[in-house]
Amino acid sequence: MKRARTTRAAAILLGPFFVLFTVAMLLPIGYAVWLSLFTEKQSGLGFGGTETVFSGLDNYTAALGDRAFREGFGVLLGYCLFYIPLLLVGALALALLLDSALARARRFFQLALFLPHAVPGIIAALIWVYLYTPQLSPVVSAMESGGIGFDFFSPEGALPSIVNIALWEWLGYNMVIFYAALQAIDRSVLEAATVDGAGAWRIALSIKVPLIRSSVVMVALFTVIGSLQLFTEPLILNKGTGSAVSSTWTPNMYAYTAAFERNDYGLAAAASILLALTAALLSFVVTRFTGRKGKKA
Repeated sequence: MKRARTTRAAAILLGPFFVLFTVAMLLPIGYAVWLSLFTEKQSGLGFGGTETVFSGLDNYTAALGDRAFREGFGVLLGYCLFYIPLLLVGALALALLLDSALARARRFFQLALFLPHAVPGIIAALIWVYLYTPQLSPVVSAMESGGIGFDFFSPEGALPSIVNIALWEWLGYNMVIFYAALQAIDRSVLEAATVDGAGAWRIALSIKVPLIRSSVVMVALFTVIGSLQLFTEPLILNKGTGSAVSSTWTPNMYAYTAAFERNDYGLAAAASILLALTAALLSFVVTRFTGRKGKKA
C-alpha cells in the first residue's frame, strides 16, 4: 500500500514534466526528423504547383555536400577553440580573485560582472556592432588616434569580434557559478593548507580548482553545446557594413537561410538534425573524457 502511494505521488509530481518535455522537446524533434525526409518539387517546368514528395536522406546528403554548410562547422571549430578556453580560464580566474578578495568588494564586483548577462543577446550584439562601426564608434576612433587600425568586420576580425561579444555576455554568468562552488568548499581545508605553509597560488591551483572540478565540467559541457548554437551574434554582425559574416556563416544560420529565405524546410530540418547530432556527440566526448580524467585523479 505504501509503495503504491509512493508510485502514485511520483507519477503526479513527474507527470507535468514529462508532458511538457514531450510537447516542447520530443514532438518538435520528431517533426523535424519527419520534415527532413521530404522535399518540395515543382511540376510543369516550374509553372505548375509544388508538391511534397518523399526524398529519404537526400536532404542530408545535400546539406553535407554543400560547401557552405561544411565551412560553417569549420567556423564553429575555430570559435570553440578560441572562445571556450578564454571563457573557462577567465571566469575561473575572476571567481578565484573574488573568493580571496575583501568582503566589501565582493558583491559590487559580482553585480558589475554579472550585469552584461542581464542584457538580451540581440541587444548586446547591436551595442557591439555600434562599437565596431567606423565613423560611429568612440572605441574605433580612440584606436585610430592611437595608431591602431583594426577592422572588426573583416574576414580576420569577424571571429574575434564575435568571441568578444560572447565573452562579454557569458563571462560574469559562469564566474558566478564558479564563485558559488568555491564558497561551498569547507574552509577548514583551506585553513589547514595555510597552516602547512601553502601560499595563495598553491591553494588556488592545488586545492580550490580540483574541489570545484564538477562545476568546471558542467560549465564546459554547457558552453560546448551553446557554442554549437551560435546564431544571434553573427546574424546581427552580418548586417554590419562590409561585414565578412555571410548568411550561412554558421550551421544555424545556414538552416535559418534555407528555411526563411529559400523556403527549403526539408534542407533546414536536415541541417538542424545534423547539428543536433554533432552537439550530442561532442557532449558525450566531453563527459566521457572528463569522467576518465576524474577517475585517474
